[in-house]
Amino acid sequence: MTYHHLFGPVPSRRLGVSLGVDLIPFKTCSYNCVYCECGPTTRLTVERKEYVPTDEVIRELRAYLATSPALDYLTLAGSGEPTLHTGIGEVIGMIKDEFPEYRVAVLTNGSLLSDPEVRRALLRADLVVPTLTAVSDEAFREIHRAHPSITPAAVIDGIVRFGEEYAGALWLEVFIVPGVNDGDEEVAAIARAVERIRPDKVQVNTLDRPGAAVWVRPAEKTRLREIASAITTAPVEIIDDLPSRETVGSFHLETSEFILSMVRRRPCTLDDLARITGLHRNEVGKYIQYLLEEELIEEKAEERGTFFRPRQSGPASESD
Repeated sequence: MTYHHLFGPVPSRRLGVSLGVDLIPFKTCSYNCVYCECGPTTRLTVERKEYVPTDEVIRELRAYLATSPALDYLTLAGSGEPTLHTGIGEVIGMIKDEFPEYRVAVLTNGSLLSDPEVRRALLRADLVVPTLTAVSDEAFREIHRAHPSITPAAVIDGIVRFGEEYAGALWLEVFIVPGVNDGDEEVAAIARAVERIRPDKVQVNTLDRPGAAVWVRPAEKTRLREIASAITTAPVEIIDDLPSRETVGSFHLETSEFILSMVRRRPCTLDDLARITGLHRNEVGKYIQYLLEEELIEEKAEERGTFFRPRQSGPASESD
């Protein structure tokens, strides 16, 4: 069976062996984040509808899960904001009713949790991970470039309400963009918001692989540790401290070696490599990050996008 809405399993630092479920066309979102690994948003919206047929997603999941794959999570994430899809609750419900042995995670930007229907749709998930990057309007706008109807106050209130109604695990991602939300005043405001939200865990994160805006850079680990120590009302971990991807069960060394062989022939973008390998962009991105961490490749911003090439001390050779 050909899967159009599933990708992976991918090796995830946060979730282990994760099968991705993509409910949204590329790249439809309520945010246009400067750090998004999927690139710039092409459709900025808060309209909830059935973006892809729910029955198709369910049919693919039934076929895939019937083989009893070894998975840590089924993760609703992908190419846009998953809570924009009106069938997300039905998809979660099918998994929990028919395949209760599998845990369901939802990675969301949290922007729609102010909607009671969205909160109800996620109640049967085992894990929900919303993102909080900023409390001030200025930092929020600069990082998220969100739909005009979205404010940081409404996002925080929505996450707080969801936490009050939800019985599963609630992890909060705090994504740090140096020069925007890493100042002491903004960090203190984030810490106060965390106290209101009362998550089971806070994960401090920063740029992992090239984002939508070329000026965004990873935060220094020392600053991440300082930010983590400022959050005192919930357990905190730094994503960079988690096990590397090659230790995760779904990591395929041959895939990383194939990608390395391709960029040795000529520099490639993430989209180039996704087309060549037939893998989802998110899945390819995990291997790209591994190769960057191992210092086997390097990245360079060009007019057509960010290109990856073998790491070398001299000038790159771009043969045809």
